[in-house]
Amino acid sequence: MIEVQGLGKRFGALEAVQNLSFTVGDGEIFGLLGPNGAGKTTTVRMLAGLVVPSAGAARINGLRLGPDSRRIRAISGILTEAPGLHDKLTARQNLGYYGRLYGLTGATLRRAVDHYLGVVELSEMGDRRVAGFSKGMRQKVAIARALLHEPEVIYLDEPTSALDPSAAKNIRDFVSVLRDAGRSIVICTHNLDEAERLCDRIGIIRQTLIQVNSPAALRRYGRLATVHVQLAASDGEARRLLDALVPLPFVMGAREHEGTLQVEVRDPRRDNPELVATLVAHGARIVGVREEAATLEDVYLQMVGEIDGKDAA
Repeated sequence: MIEVQGLGKRFGALEAVQNLSFTVGDGEIFGLLGPNGAGKTTTVRMLAGLVVPSAGAARINGLRLGPDSRRIRAISGILTEAPGLHDKLTARQNLGYYGRLYGLTGATLRRAVDHYLGVVELSEMGDRRVAGFSKGMRQKVAIARALLHEPEVIYLDEPTSALDPSAAKNIRDFVSVLRDAGRSIVICTHNLDEAERLCDRIGIIRQTLIQVNSPAALRRYGRLATVHVQLAASDGEARRLLDALVPLPFVMGAREHEGTLQVEVRDPRRDNPELVATLVAHGARIVGVREEAATLEDVYLQMVGEIDGKDAA
């Protein structure tokens, strides 16, 4: 759905984004994770056809950024950091106004407005002016606005910012529903927990992409994973089972501690089935298997720290 090649944006002497290359598939949630000022918002504004790139190219559902930007805007929904609503209008009037800009009219427009007011839990507040809304309520109206025209690609910049935990969960659940319906979604966030819960893949960005991978793969960045296999056996039996692991090519190391095997592998998702099958074949009675991995926060801070260290050098 989204193909990005060498995309960059310069504002005078400031290079906000440089040499971005990545893809987003149909029905995929792709996260852009980075600190404030990393270029996340500039990136989605370029991809949505709102800001002209200084370098590179991109295609959105086959449409070329630049020549086809007007058509790209028609199939894109975007939630920006600042909601930008009309304070003197009600929530319903705001959505109606923007819906008409997207070409919705009559009963189709009314159904869309009613539906998305319900999605963001503002049906009872729809006829109140947004001037009196809290920041979280304004965020909900802006989310509804981004979805009104059933866009093929959705860009969400900090979608749960200022929302209470219940409302934030509802939005995350709804984003997952959109993914299951085949929508492609790009989420900009510095909320590590939200990125890990929602995203199929994450790109860590600091003006350019530092790393792109699944949350699970990112947690194993530059290190082996330790798989803990708890056994219903004596320490002596556990030590005997260590010998059964020696021939396995994916086992980088193994030790025993209080009846639990601690096995180092590169890819637990790929290697665990054969690891468990081998142990069972040698008589192991396994109580449980768990992976010990770094948190996404640990890896993120390591990656950003590495970039800061290079810049300082």
